[in-house]
Amino acid sequence: MPKWVISILDAFVLGLSALLGFLIRYNFDFTIADILENAFGIFVFVVSGVFVSLITKSYDGIVRLVGIKDVVILFKTIVLNILLIAGLNLFSEYFLNAEYFVPTAVLIIASLLSLVFLVIYRFLFKELLVYLKTGSNEKSDRVGLIFGAGEAGTITLEVIKRDSNTNLFIHGFLDDDPKKEGKQIDGKIVYRGLSRLEEIVKKYKVTELIIAIQDLSVQRKREITDECLKLNLHVSIVPPIKHWVNGGLQSQAIRDVKIEDLLGRDQISLDKNNVNEDLKNKVVLVTGAAGTIGSELVRQIAYYQPKLLILLDQAESPLYELEQELKQSMLGLKYVAILSDVRNRRRMNFVLRTYLPNVIFHAAAYKHVPMMENYPEESIKCNILGTQILADLAVIMKVEKFVLVSTDKAVNPTNVMGATKRAAEIYVQSLNTYLEENHKQHYTKFITTRFGNVLGSSGSVIPLFKNQILRGGPVTVTHPDITRYFMTIPEACQLVLEAGAMGSGGEIFVFDMGQPLKILDLARKMIQLSGKKNYEEIKIEFTGLRDGEKLFEELLNDSETVRITHHPKILIAKVTPVNFSKIEGQILLLSKLIESSSENDLVSHLKAIVPEYVSSSSRFEILDRMN
Repeated sequence: MPKWVISILDAFVLGLSALLGFLIRYNFDFTIADILENAFGIFVFVVSGVFVSLITKSYDGIVRLVGIKDVVILFKTIVLNILLIAGLNLFSEYFLNAEYFVPTAVLIIASLLSLVFLVIYRFLFKELLVYLKTGSNEKSDRVGLIFGAGEAGTITLEVIKRDSNTNLFIHGFLDDDPKKEGKQIDGKIVYRGLSRLEEIVKKYKVTELIIAIQDLSVQRKREITDECLKLNLHVSIVPPIKHWVNGGLQSQAIRDVKIEDLLGRDQISLDKNNVNEDLKNKVVLVTGAAGTIGSELVRQIAYYQPKLLILLDQAESPLYELEQELKQSMLGLKYVAILSDVRNRRRMNFVLRTYLPNVIFHAAAYKHVPMMENYPEESIKCNILGTQILADLAVIMKVEKFVLVSTDKAVNPTNVMGATKRAAEIYVQSLNTYLEENHKQHYTKFITTRFGNVLGSSGSVIPLFKNQILRGGPVTVTHPDITRYFMTIPEACQLVLEAGAMGSGGEIFVFDMGQPLKILDLARKMIQLSGKKNYEEIKIEFTGLRDGEKLFEELLNDSETVRITHHPKILIAKVTPVNFSKIEGQILLLSKLIESSSENDLVSHLKAIVPEYVSSSSRFEILDRMN
């Protein structure tokens, strides 16, 4: 509604209130002559009110969005109008020796009436607009339920009602709280939990459900979503309050449930004081800083205000993008981006000597299993020799802590990538033992963190499935029985920081990854969430295990046991130590073989370094049969 229309209506309400004020003051014993005699007082009340409204901008509010803030502004307007007219009355009495423009009793009555009328007509218009909209939506093909009859659910209903572009009719609410069952919110009934969902869907032809609970557990989200998918309901979710625009929810922010919402786990609690002591005012180097894990580590480390954050990566464009992100973050973070390769000893020596890092998070690695199976030399150079170069220089430059980011594929490896990561683990752990025995004080503490797949990382199965579904399929799964552990990127990085802070050197920290998930089930659920039907609109094809791929991932090998830490999601693997001189000699020989030997010789020597490495679905299986 245009502002000038609101202003005219406000002026009319002020005039009507003033007239009623005079009538009530004189008990409606009023003639036409009396009205004309007091017309100037009515005029003063209206003009004064309009003038004050120009100051408070009470006409600025959008009628269909009127709320408590608008009521407060109207109250201020009326109070200021009272003060202004009271001032005019005093001026009239003391300087003009005339009567009050508006008698005090009339002023009070008219002001109270005008406040009530101004508020009521705004809310009446709002409800009329909502009724006209929802009345048309009642015949809509889209009928929804809101799961959550709390504050977020109520706000969601309001947002949907006032959005003129939404043709969704909300039938009612679902809530787990038995106390809310049978009650009504804005005329919408509240049903108990999921017990009556199927009945309601059939009776009222419900087509979709919106999850609107801020602190809902991941397990409950899964249960709700699974039930909705069984009934072919479209499922969407209200984002956390921190993602609301300017503190308010917009209908566009209500998004479809994604597979990440169902695979993540409940919020983990960190000992932030411990991490803060480890990182605050320290020079921190992150290798592989532009990668999935590295970039998230950078974002989280920035929170702890390091003295300097060094971002090192060989990928030019992703490093540039991360640098731009930090520039725009307004964190006041001091950082430097370095384009370099961890395999370049000269450059690594220059970086460490120039910036003297206190803590290193080594996330740089080649990680794609099939690719590394095809190029074992590159995997060895980066994952083993690159780690050795950085670890040795860390000792020389007296770095306080060196945190190696490893993988569950290093456990009983069946591929080159996993074996190279296990060799890197062996090297830094044995180096830590050597330093512990020979340098009792001021030696670098080497800590290893080991976890499984992270949701949304480059090359992960989830982006692959999303693209295949968008293209109309088929969705390709390597094997019907293949399973994987999953963890969100932020959660993985939080645990890396926590493990790094609690580590005293030599530990291999293993993260609690929860229950493994069948990739076939994951594919089916993603297809359902996209609104497609399994095997009808999107087909699933089995392509066979890729080179070096396992059916089941493991977090511990057969000879490892664990001990608990103060954090329930972080365990320490008890691994049989390897003599440092032995592993140092083996890696030295490996670096020489790179210059002169075949890839079979390289992989064969890698198997000698990592005895539990047995190839699977790989051309290197022949080497196991030869031994």
